[in-house]
Amino acid sequence: MSACKRLLCFVKHKSVWTHVKRNVTTWSPVGAAFNAKPHRRLDRFEKSVGLFGVPELSCPAGFQVAANRALEDTELLLGKVCTCPPGGETVQHFDRLSDALCKVADLADFVKVAHPDPSFREAAERTCIEVGTVVEKLNTNVELCKSLKRLLDDPDIVAQLDSDTRRVAELFMFDFEISGIHLDDNLREEAVSLHTKLLNLNNEFLVGSHMPNRIASSVIPSHLQMQFDNEGSFIQIGGLHAESPDDLVREIAYRIYLYPNAELMECLDELLKCRYKLAQLVGYESYGHRALKGTMAETPETVMSFLQLLTDKLSDRTAKDFQMMRQMKKKLNPRNSELMPWDHQFLSGVLRAERYNIEPSLYSPYLSLGACMDGLNNLFSQLYGVSLMSEQPSAGEVWSEDIRKLAVVHDAEGLLGYIYCDFFQRPNKPHQDCHFTIRGGRWCQETGQYQLPVVVLMLSLPHPTKSAPTLLSPGMMENLFHEMGHAMHSMLGRTRYQHVTGTRCATDFAEVPSILMEYFATDYRVISQFARHYETGQPLPESMVARLCESKKVCGAADTQLQIFYAALDQIYHSKPLNCSTTEILQEMQQKFYGLPYTPNTAWQQRFSHLVGYGAKYYSYLMSRAVASMVWKQCFAQDPLNRDMGERYRREMLAHGGAKEPMLMVEGMLNRRPTIEDFVDALVSELNPNFETFIMDSES
Repeated sequence: MSACKRLLCFVKHKSVWTHVKRNVTTWSPVGAAFNAKPHRRLDRFEKSVGLFGVPELSCPAGFQVAANRALEDTELLLGKVCTCPPGGETVQHFDRLSDALCKVADLADFVKVAHPDPSFREAAERTCIEVGTVVEKLNTNVELCKSLKRLLDDPDIVAQLDSDTRRVAELFMFDFEISGIHLDDNLREEAVSLHTKLLNLNNEFLVGSHMPNRIASSVIPSHLQMQFDNEGSFIQIGGLHAESPDDLVREIAYRIYLYPNAELMECLDELLKCRYKLAQLVGYESYGHRALKGTMAETPETVMSFLQLLTDKLSDRTAKDFQMMRQMKKKLNPRNSELMPWDHQFLSGVLRAERYNIEPSLYSPYLSLGACMDGLNNLFSQLYGVSLMSEQPSAGEVWSEDIRKLAVVHDAEGLLGYIYCDFFQRPNKPHQDCHFTIRGGRWCQETGQYQLPVVVLMLSLPHPTKSAPTLLSPGMMENLFHEMGHAMHSMLGRTRYQHVTGTRCATDFAEVPSILMEYFATDYRVISQFARHYETGQPLPESMVARLCESKKVCGAADTQLQIFYAALDQIYHSKPLNCSTTEILQEMQQKFYGLPYTPNTAWQQRFSHLVGYGAKYYSYLMSRAVASMVWKQCFAQDPLNRDMGERYRREMLAHGGAKEPMLMVEGMLNRRPTIEDFVDALVSELNPNFETFIMDSES
C-alpha cells in the first residue's frame, strides 16, 4: 500500500459516544481514533512485520540478528572512515556509523523497559549491553579518532565545511576526548573498563530505585493495611502515597519506601566513585565538569550560582508557602501540626483546591483524550502547517493492542515521521511519562532520501470505558502536551546528521520545547479550541481555566525550592569525592536548599532515578523552564496561534536539534543573550499574580 493511501486509513469521524447526547460535537479523525477503543485484528495469520516494522523483531531472538547486522555494518563503515581522505565525507561516514548502532540501541533501550513480554525485555537488555560495549570501544579506537583528527587539524579543510558538518565533527571528537582517546594504552583500557562497569551500575541502580519495599503486615495498624498492597503476611509499598489525605498513610509510606537498602546504597556509592574516577582519568576536574561541557550552563559553578540566586530570590515566598501549609495541617490535624516532607505535595494540593476549586473531576469531562489530541492537531496545524493522522499498525508492529500510530504530515513538505502513542496503563508498565527516540532523522546520501524519525510517547492514562472515553485531569493534559513537545522537536527538525537530530542536544535545552508546550496547554485561547464536554459538547468555561492558572502559583515557590534541592543534591554528588555518606550530604542539602526536616533512617537519594539519565544535569528542568518562560512571554503571549511566530520558532530553535550551540538558538529566538539573572527573574516572575492576567490586559 502506498504512503498516500496509508494516510487515508483514518478512523471515521463519528464518535462512539455520540449516542449519549444528540447535540454532542463529533470528533475529527485523530480525535475519534483516541476516543475509541482499538480494533482487534481479526486475521491471526497475517505475517508479522516486526516491532516498528523491523522484520527481525518478530520474536525476541531477532534482537541478536539485528545486533549482528548492525555490528557487521559497523565493521564495513569503520573501514571506510579510516581510509577515506579527510573532508565532509569523513563526517558522513561517522554519522552512518553512529546511525547503524543507534537504530538498534535506541530501539532496544525502549523495549527493555516497555514491552509486556519478559523475553522481549531480556533480549533487548542483552542487546543494549552488547551494543553499548561496542560503542565504548569505538570511542577509544585510535585509528578511528585519527581519521577525524586529520580533518579537524587541517584549517583549509575545516574552512570548507558548512557549520553543521563542522559542529558534528567537533561533537564526535568530544566523544573521543571524554572517553580517554588521548590516554596511553593502559589508561585507555581502564577508561573502557570504567565505562562498561558504569553501564551495569546504571542499570542496577535504575532497576533498584523502582523496586518496592516490604514490611510485615503486623507493623501497620490494621485499619490502614488496605491502603497498601498485601502480599501474604507482608505489606508491599512501591511509592510515597503523597496525595493520600491520611497523615499516617503518607508518613508510613515515606518511612518504609525510603528506608535505606544497603545494596542499593552501595551501588550508588560505587556509581558516583566510578563517574568521578572516569572524569579525572580523561582530564576533567569532576564528573559535573565533564557532563556540563557544551550545555547552556557550561560549568557546575554556573549551575550552583543559578540555584543559589534563585533560592535567595524565593526565600521570603518559600517561607510564606511553608507557613500556609503549616496552618492548613493544623486545621486538618490539630494534634499533629508539624510540617514534614511527606506533607508538601498533599497540602499544596489542598490549598490550591480550597482557594480555587480546581477539583480534577470538574475538568476531566471536558478533557477527553480525543479532544486533547484534537487540540494538539489544531495547534500544530496553525503554528507549523502540520497534521497528525491516525494509521492502523500492521501485525506485529506494536507491542500492545492499545498503541496508536500517528503519521506527522506537513502541508508542503509531506510526511515528516511517525509517533507511536503508548498512552494507557498496563501491568508492569513504567509509570513515568517519557519520550523515546527510536530512529533519528538524517539525510541519507546513499539513497538520496531523508530517513524519517520515529519516536514513542509513553503515558499512563486510564483506559476508556463502555460509557466514557479516557478523561484526563488538567495535570494529565499538561503532561500530554509536554511529551508531545518532545515529539514535535524530533519531527520538525530536519538535521542532516542523526547524531544531532531532534532531542539529541544539550539536556538543558532539550526540555525547552516540551515545557513551552505547557504554556499553550494553559492558555484559554488554545484550550477553547478543543476542551468541550464529551457528552454535551459544551466548552470548558473560561473562568475555570483562569482558576486553574492562578492555582499553579499557590505554593509555587515551595514547589520550585524542592526542585532546587534536588538539583543541588545532584550537583554535590557529582563534584569532588564524597568525604561522608550520600545520606549525610542529603541531610545537609535538604537543610540548606529546602528547609523541611530530614527524617532519620530514610534515604530519598536511592529513589532519585534521574541520577542515571540526568547525572549532574537535573538543574536542566529549571533552566529550561526559565528559557521557555522568556520565549512564551516575548513571542507567543500576545498571540499563541501566530503562524509567523511558529515558523520562526521552528527555524530558530526546533530545526537545529543539537547542530547549533544551545545558547545561540536561544539568542536567535529572543534577539538577546540571557544572563543567569534573566533566568532567575523569569522563574520568579511566573509566581507574580499578574503573570497570566497581563495577557488579558494587553488585549483589552
